[in-house]
Amino acid sequence: MKDKKNKPKKIKKKLLDKYRLLILNEHTFEERLSFKLTRLNVFVLGSLLAIFLISLTYLLIAFTPLREYIPGYSSTALKKQAIELNYKTDSLQKVISMNELYYASIRKVLKGDVSAADFNKDSIIEAVKLEANEVDLNPSAEDSLLRDKVDKEDKYNLFESATSATNFVLFPPVNGTISEDYNAKERHYAVDIVVAKDTPVKSTADGVVIFSEWTANTGYVIIIEHGYGLISIYKHNASLTKTQGDLVKAGEVIATAGNTGELSTGPHLHFELWNDGYPINPNNFIDFNK
Repeated sequence: MKDKKNKPKKIKKKLLDKYRLLILNEHTFEERLSFKLTRLNVFVLGSLLAIFLISLTYLLIAFTPLREYIPGYSSTALKKQAIELNYKTDSLQKVISMNELYYASIRKVLKGDVSAADFNKDSIIEAVKLEANEVDLNPSAEDSLLRDKVDKEDKYNLFESATSATNFVLFPPVNGTISEDYNAKERHYAVDIVVAKDTPVKSTADGVVIFSEWTANTGYVIIIEHGYGLISIYKHNASLTKTQGDLVKAGEVIATAGNTGELSTGPHLHFELWNDGYPINPNNFIDFNK
């Protein structure tokens, strides 16, 4: 029992026993420095020094560029560039997807791989008239007050010269004899007009050129978007005078008629009209005879 009680005392005594650390001159044995130490002091100082060194190392790695030299840590600049490239890649993928859908629709129009929809001009106009007759156009009291207020606010009306879609007129791109008419059953969604070579081909209405290139089957092709969901297509041209993105007016020369492409059998214009993605018969709206 005495030995067990004496052990803690011996350990405590060893920790608190005082020692002297002397620093002497090697040649003269002159005492330069001396320290009084205990084992407990040495342990505490060593522990504090270790904690200080560990903390300093952590701060240097976490908050300074020195961590870039440690294997496994990437550069901050590289991370920033990677994030920016990731955003750019995502944006480019969206743009590419939109362009692919756009080109797929154009390719579909060029190949004629679309279900047919036959539109008749007279029936459309008659339907519009019937719908207009069924509507009560007499203004209410609240409507009259609102109109008076708007008239006073818009003293100088800028919309009087605005044109309506009902006044949209299509002009013949060329005049000539029709060699092959529109036939949806045989998937011929166009009118072929026989003309002399190099006859000027004109735009059927105001619009923007969305395609102007050479194709193997149909030669020089130009496609114009006119608004209101209407697109006109001109194939087998000898040359093109407009490029993609050009603005054209109705009756403006956009190409010269020819006999280009593997599917052409002579000088003529292959003319198509599409409305909201569906082919329509150009004869219902345009007179191609001379």
